[in-house]
Amino acid sequence: HAPTQSFPVPGTLMIEPTESESKVEIDRFCKAMILIKSEINMVGKKYSKEDNPLVNAPHTAEEMVEDEWNHCYSKKVAYYPDSRLIENKYWPPVKRIDNVYGDRNLFCACPPLEDDKKLDKTG
Repeated sequence: HAPTQSFPVPGTLMIEPTESESKVEIDRFCKAMILIKSEINMVGKKYSKEDNPLVNAPHTAEEMVEDEWNHCYSKKVAYYPDSRLIENKYWPPVKRIDNVYGDRNLFCACPPLEDDKKLDKTG
């Protein structure tokens, strides 16, 4: 299972890795967190609060191949902030999903049961 995450003190995040996580994987995770912190530090200095690699993440493969790029940071910063990603990159199929909006505005994409001609009229 995924590492345990909790917020024991306001403004903090505690992450407890599982026993199955290797030292290499934990080190990789720590490097990613340090990189994210360095990106946070650039907001307000190099990047605006409205347009920065964090607020626009994740960046999809579709966006990468488009000619138009309307951000104040480069595609390299968006897609390969760490050179190790060049060989092992996960490409998210979609941008962020607003789970709270989805939970509050649930809709069914299934056709009504009445539309099923095979529906047993006795049951």
